[in-house]
Amino acid sequence: MDYVYAALFLHSAGKEISEDNIKKLAESVGLQVDDVKVKALVAALKQVNIDEVLKSATVAPVAAQQAAPAQQQPQQQAAPKEEKKEEEEKKGESLEGLAALFG
Repeated sequence: MDYVYAALFLHSAGKEISEDNIKKLAESVGLQVDDVKVKALVAALKQVNIDEVLKSATVAPVAAQQAAPAQQQPQQQAAPKEEKKEEEEKKGESLEGLAALFG
């Protein structure tokens, strides 16, 4: 994943995404470079339009974040009702126990 970040950093800086540039950047932050992974990443990114991928990636998380709170609200509303029922049952049981004591 570190190499992907390095590639994205190079892209945002307007630099060429090459093996040498990724290695230099990774080494400058203290990472040990795996040449095989770097070669595979550079080869895979040659066929990718990074700008298009970033545009489509930024849209999806926003939609997911907006949908998530809506899904959580019914669960949050249902939980207090269940808790109230449990509390009422406990109160009823304790009252029954007291009634047995005073018979």
